Formats: sequence, structure tokens, C-alpha cells
Amino acid sequence: MTDAAHEDHDVPVWARDDAFPIAPQGWGWVDFKGKIHACESLESLIDAIRHDHDAGVNLVWMPGRDHMILPEELPGAADAVLATRQRDAAANLLHSLENLRWFGGLLAAVAVYMIYQGWNFAPRGVALAERLGFALHAMLASMSIGITLLMFLVFAFIPWYQARQRLRELARSTDGDIAAGVPVLRFETWLHDQKSPITKMFLGLITLVALTQLLGEVKTAGWAGWMSIFHNWQGVSAAGLVKDRYLHGDWWRLFTAPFLHGNLVHFLMNAAAILYLGKRLEVFARWPHLSLVFLFAACVGGMASARFVQAPSVGISGGLMGWLGFLLVFEALHGRLIPRKANRRLLAGTLLTGLVGLIGYRFIDNAAHLGGLLAGMLYAVIVFPKSASPNRPDSTVTDHIAGAAALGILILSALFAMVKINGNIVGNPPLNTDHEVNGRW
Repeated sequence: MTDAAHEDHDVPVWARDDAFPIAPQGWGWVDFKGKIHACESLESLIDAIRHDHDAGVNLVWMPGRDHMILPEELPGAADAVLATRQRDAAANLLHSLENLRWFGGLLAAVAVYMIYQGWNFAPRGVALAERLGFALHAMLASMSIGITLLMFLVFAFIPWYQARQRLRELARSTDGDIAAGVPVLRFETWLHDQKSPITKMFLGLITLVALTQLLGEVKTAGWAGWMSIFHNWQGVSAAGLVKDRYLHGDWWRLFTAPFLHGNLVHFLMNAAAILYLGKRLEVFARWPHLSLVFLFAACVGGMASARFVQAPSVGISGGLMGWLGFLLVFEALHGRLIPRKANRRLLAGTLLTGLVGLIGYRFIDNAAHLGGLLAGMLYAVIVFPKSASPNRPDSTVTDHIAGAAALGILILSALFAMVKINGNIVGNPPLNTDHEVNGRW
């Protein structure tokens, strides 16, 4: 049955009996690649769950249920599920510890190198304490150390902390705790399986522009240049939000700058955020608002940056923060649509972004982030009234027209950014190469 056929149901779509695929006959399970594994009995299915060493059991089925369910919902499987989850959490913790050591070593190496560089560049004849102070200042002011610290925080420390907390929670878990966690697991599993073509289009647009920037790096610095995680990519002066040019007539930079990125780390972090925030917004608020919120938030974030930040700016973060702010308000206004505990990830993302902005204030455009966040929140307040319904809001014809127009503007902006970057590479070198070094994210 379709989603429309269930509009009279008093539960959100992810909690309905038909949220997952139709179940085959008998017993069995399906892995995350969609492969079917039949079992002879309930006991053999529980045994498969208990010995699932690769976390491959995604959904299960049983007689009497028309659709698949989570392993946590299978009667009599609580002990097996708990044992598997504890084993997976322990393995995840070991993996995160390895990343913690690797990124920690990288951070220490970069810090030592920057201190060494600062020590060598200190004026000759100064006292030892003054020379050491010069070296420490050079290290703390370095963009390289800031980027490495962000990588350590995002890719190592936070995953390690989450894995550690998850293992502790599972160690104290009971059958009741497994049952209490089902709503969030159903929500996340259902959301993961939903299609989000417009979100993937956004990812494709920033990827195309990034490839154009990399082409410039290859032509100017060779293959070694763009591979550095600290290297600043081409294109900031050509299509980034260079404030003096924007304020003196280059209004189009407000639309092209969001599709550029400062370097590889910047791109990867934003790509991951696009996939999660974009899908969540597209699935629950519908696709027209994905492009409308992004366009509005990116413009407001860009104008805030032009008002408060002198350095050039690039990146999709203003639009992403708009998505985040929108979801925070939208899900609060539709309290029955999303499980309450699932909102914690959005709140954690907001706090993490603030922490990242605090750590990297020298090269992160906090004005654009805050402007985008507030714009997204304002959009949700104006467009979506508070609702007690568990159903996703429908899109109107006006929504589709406005959303298509916004999406068209964004596609043209990305293409225009590519044209400007390519023209800059081929025959128009940057007027001020400092812009390529000092751009904000």
C-alpha cells in the first residue's frame, strides 16, 4: 500500500507496519546490500543474529508478519541482539582508538613542525624565552594546525567518544532498553533506505565545481599540489565571495561562492553533511523546500559574511547551516513526525559546528554559519505551522514551482562558477593571489 493510503493512520510513516519491504515466506534476514538469507526456524534465525560478526543483519522476517521488521522487534531475540550490538560496539571502539592514535600522531607531528618553522623564522639574537614564544605563536596561528585539529576532533575524538559511550550504554542494557530503542532504530533504518535524488544532485554540483578547482591545481601546481590536505584550491578570486568585488558590483558571487571549497578537508566535511541533512529534509519536508531553504540561507549567510568578515569566503556551509536550522525548528513544530531521541543528533551537530567555529575562527566564516542557521530557522517558522499530525506535509503546486525555480538558479550558479574558474585558469590569473590563501570556509 502507498503512503497516501495510510494518511488516516495515527503513526508516522517509519513506524507503520509497511515501513519496510514485503516479507517472504517463513523465516530469514536481509543484509544491507539487499541479499536474502532464508532460515529454517526461529531458533536458526536467532542464531544467525547472535553470530552476526559483520553487523550484516539489517532486517528480518517471520511468519505472521506481512513486512520485514528490525532484529530488535523479533520475539525472543533480545539476548542475541544485545550480544551482537555489544560485540559490534567493542569492535567499533577498537577501530576508533586506532583512528585516535593516527590523527593524534598527525596533530602532534604538524604541531612540532610548525614550532620548528616558527623557531627558525624567529629574529636572530632574541632571548630563548622570546624565541620559544615566537615559535608557539607561529604554531597556534597556523591554518595547518587548525585544520589538523578539526580533523582530529571530527574524524577521531568524537567517533571515539561516541563509541565509548555506546559500549557503556550497551553494557548496562536490558531487554526493556532494547525495546525502548526501537523507534529511533526504525526511524534511522527507514530514513537510510529512502531515495533522495535532489540531495544527490547537490552533491553532484559541488563535486563538479571541486573537480574544476582541482583542474586548476593540476595546471598550476601539478598533481602533488591539490593532494595536500592543507593546500588552498584555485578559484577563490574567480568565483568566491571576495568582499570588495561583491560590494562593488559582482553580486553574482553571492550565488557562486557556496559551490567552491577551500581544500579537500573542507569538501569532504561538507559532502558528508549534505548527504545526512539533505536526505532528512528532502524526505520529511519534501524536495521543493530543500532548494528553497538552501538558496535563502546561502544568500543570507553570504550577506552576513560580507557585512562582518573582510576575508574572502567560499563553501556551502551557509546553506548547510540553513538546512540544520530548518530541521531543528521543523521537527520541533512536527513533534510526532520524528522520534524525540533522533533530534539529539541535530542538536549535537549544532553544538559541534559551534565548537568547530570556535576552534577554527581564523579560517572559518562564523558569520555565514550563523546567518544561514537563523535563515533556515526563520524559513521553517514562516512556512510551516505547528502540527500535531504524524504525517509528512504535502507539497503544493506553488511549492513545486518555487522549488524548481530555486533549483534552476542553483544549477546555473554552479555552472557559472565553473565557467569563471576555468576562465581564470586559462587566461586570467588572479588579481590578488592572497585571496587564494586567506579565504574563509
